[in-house]
Amino acid sequence: MPTRRELLRWEDVDRLVDVLIPQFRGEYEGMVVITRGGIVPGGLLSEALNIKHILIASVDFPAELEEDRPNVSRAASLVAWPQFIMFPDNALLRGRRILVVDDVWGSGRTITAVKNRVMAAGGLPELCVFHYNPHRSLFGQTKPDYFGAITDARVIYPGEAGRGPDRVLLEGPERS
Repeated sequence: MPTRRELLRWEDVDRLVDVLIPQFRGEYEGMVVITRGGIVPGGLLSEALNIKHILIASVDFPAELEEDRPNVSRAASLVAWPQFIMFPDNALLRGRRILVVDDVWGSGRTITAVKNRVMAAGGLPELCVFHYNPHRSLFGQTKPDYFGAITDARVIYPGEAGRGPDRVLLEGPERS
């Protein structure tokens, strides 16, 4: 069954920020933005929350599809350890309340790996995404601390529209 897609406009992104802002409890001493998807949400939220200590985490997992890695089964790839391509030094996280930001919680593997690494560094992470997909999550009832919306769709954000495989959406009947 094909995945339903949802094409957002910048006005939709503004509404997600407006939904998220009242949810936050207290102030954060820093933010860890997960590349690439978390860059725009992180920037918008850091401005709205006046967070000036912005750090980047880049995480990679082995390919999930067997055709991408013929010697690795799908089940084995789902339990593989993440590769941290970039991550802040522990001293920048230790003892700080950190907001970890990404665009989507799909399987939840990436943001959970970052959360665990922040905790291991002595930071106090809270998780935030624009969209939470409980149908794809590998973590049961665990979910982000903050999310703007629940979805079962493949969300295409304004910065992604018209690029790559989702270009066809801009030419289809969904555009109005």
